[in-house]
Amino acid sequence: MAALSQIIFYSMVTLILVFSALIILILALTFTKSSPRVMSSDAAPVANLGRDELLSCFLSTSSSAAALAQVSVTWERKDLSALVYKFDNGAPDLAKQAPQYKDRTQVFPGQLVSGNASLLLRSVRSGDGGVYTCTISSSGGGGTVNINLRAAAFSAPTFNVSGDALRALAGGWLPEPDVTWADAAGRPLSANTSVELSAAGTFSVASALPSVNASSTYTCSIHSRLVAAVSEATVAQDYSVSAKTEFYFGAAPSLLAPAYLNIITSVLCIYS
Repeated sequence: MAALSQIIFYSMVTLILVFSALIILILALTFTKSSPRVMSSDAAPVANLGRDELLSCFLSTSSSAAALAQVSVTWERKDLSALVYKFDNGAPDLAKQAPQYKDRTQVFPGQLVSGNASLLLRSVRSGDGGVYTCTISSSGGGGTVNINLRAAAFSAPTFNVSGDALRALAGGWLPEPDVTWADAAGRPLSANTSVELSAAGTFSVASALPSVNASSTYTCSIHSRLVAAVSEATVAQDYSVSAKTEFYFGAAPSLLAPAYLNIITSVLCIYS
């Protein structure tokens, strides 16, 4: 009888633990689905100097049918005491805005009711890099998210054939980039490359790949620690060159997705 009692006791304990775990799981899933979160589609963007950059920030809720009300948005930068941007009570509130952001920042009021508080930063400067905090408060909830903006300079190279050498020229790079070449099979090739600092404070690249063949394709990669421009250059029979370039963020471009796809998608979402 004692053995049977122990079996019944331990069975009941096991059932209690199982049911407790199920209840905790159900509550966790319910809380996760119902609780709004402030998110970003790109928490580590790389902005091109002199170009506009969209810093993504939105309130993700389980219900998108109802429009939000009483939406307040504050953008800050962790190394600044002044604000980057603030929108409150249906209008911008820029009394405490840092001077370097004057006339260079905006949100899109028509998008706030759907929870989109993304910030447009115009004409990015090298001093704009840093960790930004987006804070949303609304009738549907709120929260914060951090976005680590890195400022760089990059451009697509142009190609031509001079003699029997395939030349790549690109200006306006920062940080200082490296250049590598490969053939159609991915084998590395040697090239004559110069990287020079320009008067504008950015680097210009000139690289020549000697002894190229007609009807062949070569890959030129210009890459800094933040951005890579990977170009496929095809030399035609008449030694004209056609090329396509994709930009990648990060030090290992072969492992990353094209950058401009994310930029275009974000801009379309803002203006739709």
